[in-house]
Amino acid sequence: MSKVVTEVKVGLDFGSGIHRVGRLAIRDHIIYFEFDEAFIQKDIEISPIRLPLQRGLIELPRHPFDGLAGVFNDSLPDGWGKLLFDRLLKSQGILPARISPLDRLAYVGLSGMGALVYEPDNSPSDNLESISLDYLASQTAEVLKGSSGEVLKELIALNGSSAGARPKALIAVSEDRKQINHGAGLLQQGFEPWLVKFPNTHDGQDAGAIEYVYALMAKEAGVLMPDVHLFSSQNGAGYFAVKRFDRDNGKRLHMHTASGLLHSDFRSPALDYDDLLNLTCVLTKDVREVEKMYRLAVFNVLAHNRDDHAKNFSFLMDENGTWKLAPAYDLTFSNGPQGEQSTMVMGEGRNPKIAHLIKLGREAKLPKKLPEEVIEQTVNALYNWEKLAKNYHVTALNVGLVATTIKSNI
Repeated sequence: MSKVVTEVKVGLDFGSGIHRVGRLAIRDHIIYFEFDEAFIQKDIEISPIRLPLQRGLIELPRHPFDGLAGVFNDSLPDGWGKLLFDRLLKSQGILPARISPLDRLAYVGLSGMGALVYEPDNSPSDNLESISLDYLASQTAEVLKGSSGEVLKELIALNGSSAGARPKALIAVSEDRKQINHGAGLLQQGFEPWLVKFPNTHDGQDAGAIEYVYALMAKEAGVLMPDVHLFSSQNGAGYFAVKRFDRDNGKRLHMHTASGLLHSDFRSPALDYDDLLNLTCVLTKDVREVEKMYRLAVFNVLAHNRDDHAKNFSFLMDENGTWKLAPAYDLTFSNGPQGEQSTMVMGEGRNPKIAHLIKLGREAKLPKKLPEEVIEQTVNALYNWEKLAKNYHVTALNVGLVATTIKSNI
């Protein structure tokens, strides 16, 4: 690893060159940020609630993101990506606790998720070689068991700065979806940027198929979804993959999670869907986007996706400063903390019901008939679970478990 990083330049790259945003610096374990004057003149807010445009030096809060503002913390990998980077540090004789968040941002460099970029760029180099998903799955399993080997740097390069606990890789997929290359950096002609997930130590071999079926049901329920695909696997029901929505025809979009926007620690859930609907309204100023968030709330509750924490909701901003709700992601059958919904519904977390969802829609002043219509559409979509799950080789045990749980919710 190169020398310790004490200052980082922050920029935005929407695909047509880097626009300087400002700079981060660390002194006596405190991180400071200052917006570039030219960027202030653009009047574009990268994080309007917790880091609004302002002149002068800003001391960033120590909590909840280890001294970073939420917008920069969103650039850092967590879970799997953090495990890989920390493992690499240890292999080089470096204690992870000894490096600062600025060192980690420099490792994200120019190739992170979203449009934010950081210099110096100490990110690992990427290549255009083809890859085997089965091979990558076997290597991620080895890392999870505790061994690293030569593949560690390759897995880090493929991870980019993607978040979440499950192992994943940024890949380039040919238009016919038959060829897969490295996809963290520049893509070859005829390839699109995708993200693929692999099972972790707690997942069954049908985890990818379950998430794929959930994506199909969510789309049927009217939830805004990216393109998804289930790649074949030699050792299970398949690898779930999603087309990256922070990239659009060669352009990059600025991505910001609800956790980062509100400085809400997703490990200690405290948000209500009422908060998320209000956030969507304030940020996008568009009732159509609020309706999209409401549809996502209904689906998560009725489909028993209880890992719906604040990092699992994101917003996208284009180069003109216009915000929209990002497509939904990480939708699958899951339990939250102590079995509760990670994001409450009108104060109810343990057992939110349709009545709570209707009240949520009314409090948000959505069109009078919309809540009932969305709920009906979602229920009809969820009735497809058993048929779809069997088609995609979900185990009989999980087909039954999910079906029973969904029926109790609807």
